[in-house]
Amino acid sequence: MMVPSHLLLLIPLLASTCGAFVLRPSQCSKRHTNFIFNAAVVEDPTFSPPDTSSISEEACIATASRMKRILVPVSENVSETGNVGISYVHWPAKGSKKSSLPLILVHGFDSSCLEYRRIGSKLAEKGIDTYAVDLLGWGYSQLDGVASFSADSKVEALRSFTNQVLGGKPFAIAGASLGGASAIELASSQPETCKAIILIDAQGFVDGVGPMAALPTPLARLGVQVLKSVPLRSSANQMSYFDKETYATEDALKIGRLHCLRDGWNDALVGFMQSGGFSPSKKVPTIQAPALVLWGRQDGILDGEEFANKFVQTLPNAKLQWIEECGHVPHLEQPENTAEVILEFLTSDSFVSEGGGLPQSVAVGGAVASAAAVVAEVATNFF
Repeated sequence: MMVPSHLLLLIPLLASTCGAFVLRPSQCSKRHTNFIFNAAVVEDPTFSPPDTSSISEEACIATASRMKRILVPVSENVSETGNVGISYVHWPAKGSKKSSLPLILVHGFDSSCLEYRRIGSKLAEKGIDTYAVDLLGWGYSQLDGVASFSADSKVEALRSFTNQVLGGKPFAIAGASLGGASAIELASSQPETCKAIILIDAQGFVDGVGPMAALPTPLARLGVQVLKSVPLRSSANQMSYFDKETYATEDALKIGRLHCLRDGWNDALVGFMQSGGFSPSKKVPTIQAPALVLWGRQDGILDGEEFANKFVQTLPNAKLQWIEECGHVPHLEQPENTAEVILEFLTSDSFVSEGGGLPQSVAVGGAVASAAAVVAEVATNFF
């Protein structure tokens, strides 16, 4: 069967499961909800870590073995049960070098938290409390019993996850490729707790996906079948790296495709594509928090000269750091250099006071936000 030509546009979208497209906001959300934290973190009893028996990369095997899934509260238009399972990996900060802000890492289009398998432990070793989280409908998050996989639903679940695991404390968020769009959405809507943003070869200036959002369901289903095909994933794998021989391996292909084999993956992706998606462009200039724009010098998917510099020009408080000899995924191709740059940013004068720890304004702001959340929870009895 011949694939319609516009579906070929999905190849760059999938490059290392990080794309050059973002989608419009969902029109189906009944309301925008800022969830407050629930003191009890409840693990999802139905979850089992991904099977890595076909994988040889030790970093992937180790990361998958750490994966958990917790139930986070969401509105009824996302799930009638009032919660969804969000999968993640936590690398606690090691030793006495613990940095000021915990870091939330968000993967790209139709990827998973395994995308951060090479950098998570490095960040923890440098003293950064690190979480890599799956966006709802992608990775190893809950797929059954979910009413909406739209961008709004993804951000709502992400916001609820951060409140659940961090208890309303200040944090930094990092997003790679399309994950940058979700990071922008969260940072712009939650300035009281999101105190820093890191954009890794990120998408932030393209709203909408053109005709793909309007595909009839049968054609959309055909499209997502193409998305998980080995030939297309292989092409995306090759596009992601500068050093293709070293990194665009058969093992990397398997890791990037592993979550696509789950029951319900097809329907979740069709639902996301048909609902619309992220619309970050107008929100970029509203983010007042310090921002690090981190870009692979040889990115062949999103041109850094255009997009990285545009972020620096548009964000009120941003700095740019190039990663040399690197393609679209610095966290996979140059994890040590990338971790060092992130450490330098998060321990800069913007965050760390002379006496160590959080600046007073950040610490007090987080405490006030947490207290307000508790009051709101009691007052509304939302849960």
